[in-house]
Amino acid sequence: MGSSSLTTSLHTSTLRSPFVGSLNGFRVSSVAVRRVGFLRKTVECKESRIGKQPIPVPSNVTLTMEGQDLKVKGPLGEMAITYPREVKLEKEDGGILRVRKAVETRRANQMHGLFRTLTDNMVVGVSKGFEKKLQLVGVGYRAMIEGKDIVLNLGFSHPVRMEIPAGLQVKVEENTRITVSGYDRSAIGQFAASIRKWRPPEPYKGKGVKYADEIVRRKEGKAGKKK
Repeated sequence: MGSSSLTTSLHTSTLRSPFVGSLNGFRVSSVAVRRVGFLRKTVECKESRIGKQPIPVPSNVTLTMEGQDLKVKGPLGEMAITYPREVKLEKEDGGILRVRKAVETRRANQMHGLFRTLTDNMVVGVSKGFEKKLQLVGVGYRAMIEGKDIVLNLGFSHPVRMEIPAGLQVKVEENTRITVSGYDRSAIGQFAASIRKWRPPEPYKGKGVKYADEIVRRKEGKAGKKK
C-alpha cells in the first residue's frame, strides 16, 4: 500500500469519527448547553407582634392628631411625637389607638413596633407616670436633696452634686434609697443611669449605686496562702 492510499484511509477513518463538525482537520464535539435560571423570592415582612397591639387611652388623657404629629396631654404633663412616613396612627371608637404600617417594607416593620411602644409610654406617662429606684450600698454612702439638686457622698474626696432635670421628681429615703419619678420614661431612665454611672456596683463586695431590682454578680476574692 502506497503513501497516498494510507493517507486516504486515515482521512476516511477520521471522517467516520463520532465527533461532529470539522475545522482545519480537527473534529469538534457538540455539547448541549442549558440555560440557568434564577428563582426570585419575594420577602414578606410579618406584622410586628408589639405593633399590632391596641393602645387604650384613659378618660383623663386628651389627644390631638395633626397629620403625622401627635400631642398627648394628661394630669401629669404633656408630650408630643412625630411619626415617620412608614407608619400612621388611627383612632378607633372606645378610646383605642392603633399604630399601623403605611407601606410594606422591612423598615416599616421595625418602626411599627418601636412607635407603638413610644406612644404607649406617652399615654401611660401622662396619666400614671413612671419611676426608677436606686440603692446606695457602702459604708458612708448617702444621698440628700438640697433645693433642686441631689447630693451624693460616694467615697470621693468631695460630694457629687447633680441638678434634677425639669419634669422629674427625686425622693431620698433612709439616706440610701433614691426614687426618680415623672411622666417621661426615657428621661427617668437617663437620669437614673447618670446617678449610677458615678459609682457602678463592684463585683467583690457589691459596693456602689445599683438599681433596686438589679442583681450584682459577685466574684470571689483572692484566697490567702494555704498553710
